[in-house]
Amino acid sequence: MRNMNTPSRLAYIRLFFGWLTLFAIFTQFGISMSLGFSPVSFFSYFTNISNILVSLILIISAYRLWLGREPSLQDDLIRGAGVVYISVVGLVYLVLLRGQDLGALLPWVNTQTHIVMPLVVIADWLWQPPRHSLELRHALYWLVFPLLYLVYSLVRGALIGWYPYEFLNPAEVGGYGGVALYCLGILAAFFIISWLWITLANWRRGKQV
Repeated sequence: MRNMNTPSRLAYIRLFFGWLTLFAIFTQFGISMSLGFSPVSFFSYFTNISNILVSLILIISAYRLWLGREPSLQDDLIRGAGVVYISVVGLVYLVLLRGQDLGALLPWVNTQTHIVMPLVVIADWLWQPPRHSLELRHALYWLVFPLLYLVYSLVRGALIGWYPYEFLNPAEVGGYGGVALYCLGILAAFFIISWLWITLANWRRGKQV
């Protein structure tokens, strides 16, 4: 295994992309607020939530490298959740959202949060896999937050008439039946991607022992 007791290039890379992405998110937040957009709605986008989460994970894990602290199983599970969530952000953007009107979203922020950060986080996961062996049951833990997010988005959308994504809006996808199909497809994607990253992480971990 690589020496974890001294600062490394990996730590600097994590810090750079972690802080860059936070800067991108809050730059866009400032623009959205200046246009009268609801702060609650801004942070109701799964893209923003996931990018903030993985940014914090990268920053914290960078400091752990400098301190020589080995990650616990809980640390690995939190990191794994971030990898899965940001992977789905990239996948959904490429499949469902690419080419849509960005509105007030800055192009460079869009690129950073939907393309660059997913690639960076996936590369980081594969370059330095989790210390602990992960199991498929852990994927079920990672599904809890996306499921709660979908419930929150649908309930809030029904109450205020605003949805963070068109595929969650019954009026845009042929009713709640269409929404249900999209939700099932997205949850299936979460599970499949979880299985993929668990499998590859355990393989990479075995290669480095």
